[in-house]
Amino acid sequence: MSDSALMQTYGRLPVAFERGEGAWLLDTEGRRYLDALSGIAVCGLGHAHAGVADAIAHQARTLVHTSNLYRIPLQEQLAERLCAAADMGKAFFGNSGAEANEAAIKIARLYGHKKGFKQPTIVVMEGAFHGRTMATLTATGNRKVQAGFEPLLKGFVRAPFGDLDAVRRIAANQQEVVAVLVEPIQGEGGLLPLEDSYLRELRAAADEFGLLLVFDEVQTGFGRTGRLFAHQWTDVTPDIMGCAKGIAGGFPCGAILATDAVAQTMTAGSHGSTFGGNPLAMAVANATLDVLTEDGFLDAVQVSGATLTDGLNALVKKYDTVLEGVRGKGLMIGIILKAPHTNTELSAAAREQGLLTVVAGQNVLRMLPPLTIGKTEIDEALDAIDKACASLASAGHG
Repeated sequence: MSDSALMQTYGRLPVAFERGEGAWLLDTEGRRYLDALSGIAVCGLGHAHAGVADAIAHQARTLVHTSNLYRIPLQEQLAERLCAAADMGKAFFGNSGAEANEAAIKIARLYGHKKGFKQPTIVVMEGAFHGRTMATLTATGNRKVQAGFEPLLKGFVRAPFGDLDAVRRIAANQQEVVAVLVEPIQGEGGLLPLEDSYLRELRAAADEFGLLLVFDEVQTGFGRTGRLFAHQWTDVTPDIMGCAKGIAGGFPCGAILATDAVAQTMTAGSHGSTFGGNPLAMAVANATLDVLTEDGFLDAVQVSGATLTDGLNALVKKYDTVLEGVRGKGLMIGIILKAPHTNTELSAAAREQGLLTVVAGQNVLRMLPPLTIGKTEIDEALDAIDKACASLASAGHG
């Protein structure tokens, strides 16, 4: 069997997995890998989690899909729970992070048009990644991702990441700016966090200029940073928030949350999704939320994140010719490589040691292990990184 019938949109690695358990994956050749990737922050509860599996099995035997022509009680239940947890007003469900961010952009534009703007403009950040639909692709601050898909959409203006003065200048000088869209931590961009003080000042600036504050929490949400949502480390609440990835334990699902005032912008027919919010996805998302909101669960994520970060910082000191530093929050961690070493090299060396990771921008190796990872598995991950760094150091550069 080969992938010759597939569009070649991915640079796939020569490995295929047939089963998983917790933080472990077993490939078709029988080799076990410690998964420090979680399907790119999707399988937050690990692989084959009993609660997730039971929810899928039960709901699949009960009712998979009806469409949003009818009420979906499980959708209503999840919306109430998420809005209560995030201090928001209303929810809309789709199938992915790109769909969630696309909906956020649509809401912001419609909000602007209802204020009388002819061309509502959204401030976005350099280095951002918001998805691969045309609107989210345009909002993304990566020319490599955008190249070849021009013409990009109008209605976006870019500011340097973390530069509040630039946002303020744009808001002051462009009359039809309606919103500012940011990731609390840039994932694809290199695990770059926005300071809590910046988020507070951005909230104040948005209020001053009458802008909607939109958070892309697709990767940072659902416990990844040690809080249910990353912005909850501050006292800042957005007007709109997109989320997905870890929302349903590996099952495709996305959500957009908005305050009551902003959500009123959307009326019957203004947006929709055939598959979004189907009973199966909602059952799995509710089951996932049950686990994430258990007493002590997120506290344990914070402890695990600190343990992994401390161990990686020790390796930075040990391999100071290979590693530059560590950044991130909770179990969303980036290891910064020191040239001439590259994140691609370290990822390959770690895979040889049975550890799965993923690269990110700015020569960063990303670690996004399951939120359920234990101390023994963290030690094994650190040992694999240790050996991988040793192999790079001995290859003639370090």
